[in-house]
Amino acid sequence: MPETTFQNGLTLKSFFITLCLIPINIYFVVQLEVVRYTFPTLVHPLSNVIFILFWLLLIGAILKKISPKLGISPPELLTIYVMLGVVSALCSADTMQILITILGHPFRFATPENQWRELFWKELPSWLTVQDEKALTPYYEGGSSFYIRRHLYAWLRPALAYIVFIFVLMFVMLCINTLLRIQWTERERLTYPIIQLPLEMTDTSNRFFKNKLMWLGFSIAALISIMNLLNSIYPAVPYIPVKRQNLHQYFTGRPWNAMGSFRVSFYPFVIGIGFLIPLDLLFSCWMFYGVYKIELMIGNIMGWRNLPRFPYFNEQALGVYVALLVFVLWIGRIHFKGLVRHLLGSSSLDDSREPMPYRLAVAGIVIGLIFLMVFSYRAGMSLWVTPIFFGIYFLVAIMIARLRAELGFLVHDLHYIDPHNTLVTVFGTRRLGSSTLTVFSLYQFFNRAYRAHPMPPQLEGLKIAERRNINPRHIAAAILLATLIGSVSVFWVLLDSYYRHGAETGYYGPWALGYGRAIYNQLESWLNYPRETDVPAIAFMGGGLGFAALLMFLRTRFLWWPLHPLGYAMANSWGMFNLWACLFVAWIAKAIILHHGGLRAYRQAIPFFLGLALGDYMFGSLWSIISIATNTTLYQFFP
Repeated sequence: MPETTFQNGLTLKSFFITLCLIPINIYFVVQLEVVRYTFPTLVHPLSNVIFILFWLLLIGAILKKISPKLGISPPELLTIYVMLGVVSALCSADTMQILITILGHPFRFATPENQWRELFWKELPSWLTVQDEKALTPYYEGGSSFYIRRHLYAWLRPALAYIVFIFVLMFVMLCINTLLRIQWTERERLTYPIIQLPLEMTDTSNRFFKNKLMWLGFSIAALISIMNLLNSIYPAVPYIPVKRQNLHQYFTGRPWNAMGSFRVSFYPFVIGIGFLIPLDLLFSCWMFYGVYKIELMIGNIMGWRNLPRFPYFNEQALGVYVALLVFVLWIGRIHFKGLVRHLLGSSSLDDSREPMPYRLAVAGIVIGLIFLMVFSYRAGMSLWVTPIFFGIYFLVAIMIARLRAELGFLVHDLHYIDPHNTLVTVFGTRRLGSSTLTVFSLYQFFNRAYRAHPMPPQLEGLKIAERRNINPRHIAAAILLATLIGSVSVFWVLLDSYYRHGAETGYYGPWALGYGRAIYNQLESWLNYPRETDVPAIAFMGGGLGFAALLMFLRTRFLWWPLHPLGYAMANSWGMFNLWACLFVAWIAKAIILHHGGLRAYRQAIPFFLGLALGDYMFGSLWSIISIATNTTLYQFFP
């Protein structure tokens, strides 16, 4: 085969720009998610990164007019986008924001009443926690500096341990993505809706920014955002209700009240990105959300009170993900057989377009998993639990990556669909032991909800490289550099902020203490009230697996079958609770356009919907920056 000529995205220019932007981006995210109540890293594509990309495009265009060498090329812009996406995932409210707040929490808030000292202090490894009371006091009370020897020394050892752990975890994900990329990207041709906006923005033809429909969508979103900003300042200005509203007060009688929260929203950016989601998946999302609410009402009507968590939707969803993983492996069996033959040397595969050679990827997975299991064993996790724990974790990680690549759903939160809850459900707490349960608590910083899971942005970065002919090995190097620099920077920015303002002074929002409170209260509950194997939950896992298998069978037999099991798996999620109505609107719009205008009309309409997303992101991010600069609360476009 002729040698492929790649474009270079990881240059000194792109690296230096990213290096400067990483702490600024982290500070911005921390201000919004920790100090204020808005969460840019929980929805995709990331509004903070799109905002930065837009201004880099504008600045680069101006500099290019001065001198072509000063411009920023599209491959460089996209590499910066990928790196900032990885860093944003690391500093999210679902990852390292949790980690830093839980390391000293049990030592600060242990009391005679909660008996944490007796229950689990002895199980907390000193090399993974901060136990120095004199270093913790100013962290919580503020008015101090992180740059004091005692403070630096107290945090140095656990910070280094977790940075190494995070780097290895991310490297294993990258190795897995290397093995999956060609099957999902080039053979199954998954659509990757999330990356369409940055790809269009950096298209060298500039067709996107010359498209009148794009500017129409942009203007509509901008007008809504400006009106709602004015309403937040002058309440006499009408408010345009696009943010979530709970309609539960209209369903107070039986069995309707069993539905619980019933939220409706019309976020422009969700409708815009949702338009790119395949039609059958859009239909499945809102349809199965309705099915979930009906199941809740059926349980209420039938009086199934001996099953307090009916319909066990989290367990059903885990069963669906297991079935989907089996299906994904089955349809990719030819690719995986070829990989095995390549590894054994009986045949050869061309891996020159991959982020790393296949043999290196497999070796990285094996060595990385061994490291993660040894690390966890040293931390206190039982040896027999470690392979099951990481097996479940990477199963979920692969399916989240698949969900983003195929469905493109903007919020993929999997609360309670994680290794520790699954293991407690299957084995009970007694068999696991207090030491293992304590490590489960420490590991919740990468197992809480997965809304900012770092594996999908890695895979999307590889797809971007394929679409724009960027050297995939440069993208892989950029991802690993972003992981290392980003994890160090998150510790630095957050600890500097906490020591100045104090975690318990009221400067921060509820989650500065809330993560630690929730995690260690759960650990206290596990230890004080041991749980046995939850047989009904396991049965519902099997039911979810069987139902997903049935749906996939019907999809393979009948091309017209509209229901996809990914929609069923997402039905009980926080994202679906808040966004189902937006997806319903996107489904109606897409169905009408395809029915009356066909594929050509659909393609012509895409810029309008991307404009909706871009306008909402740009103005929403601008109001957030003004809020930070003026220390006020203005209109927050999400949630």
